[in-house]
Amino acid sequence: MTTLMINGKQYELDAEDDMPLLWVIRDIAGLTGTKFGCGIGMCGACSIHLDGELVRSCMMSFGAAKDKAITTIEGLGSEQGLHPVQQAWIDKDVSQCGYCQPGQIMAAAALLRENPNPSEDEIRTKMTNYCRCGTYLQIFEAVKQAAQLQGEQS
Repeated sequence: MTTLMINGKQYELDAEDDMPLLWVIRDIAGLTGTKFGCGIGMCGACSIHLDGELVRSCMMSFGAAKDKAITTIEGLGSEQGLHPVQQAWIDKDVSQCGYCQPGQIMAAAALLRENPNPSEDEIRTKMTNYCRCGTYLQIFEAVKQAAQLQGEQS
């Protein structure tokens, strides 16, 4: 058994070190908000934060995540309310099918942590996850609104 810190909670998990972290999070820890999309690190549906950095969990092994803090979509908000990115996603009506949205939200939160006031070009450059429904314009608008909301909360 190995202890992982996921969303501020300790999980005792039994998995092979080379198992993709995505499957440990979903199938063993039972946190299904993180999605499988491609399995090769391209689409971003499996995006999580590992020690505050955005990573594609399908490309990271369980063994490589030991002694690191993991945040999934389930841990992004707080008891006080939604994360500004989550609120902006609702306000801008981004989600259609919703499948890629957890990864998109995690990518946007990482971008805004790195740069609280990104330009349009920075948003377009950093938001590289795939969305098959084609809601990219709403995603870009939601990131801008989330930056404003985050600034108001500071």
